[in-house]
Amino acid sequence: MSKEWNDTVTNLLTVKSIVTVVLTVVFAYLSIKGRIDGGQFLNIFSIVIAFYFGTQHQKITEKTTEKGDNE
Repeated sequence: MSKEWNDTVTNLLTVKSIVTVVLTVVFAYLSIKGRIDGGQFLNIFSIVIAFYFGTQHQKITEKTTEKGDNE
């Protein structure tokens, strides 16, 4: 397999990624079953996804900043 593929799989197996996927599946299931309404699902899902991508963006920014400082 290529290095890019290995990096992608490794990133998907981080705790944060697993939690994000599990929460998405659980809240989608609860929404489909009618235990929570669509608005509640959208709010919860938006918060989880915003947190996930926010931390990913922060990590990339920190790596870029460190790389720029080393040059």
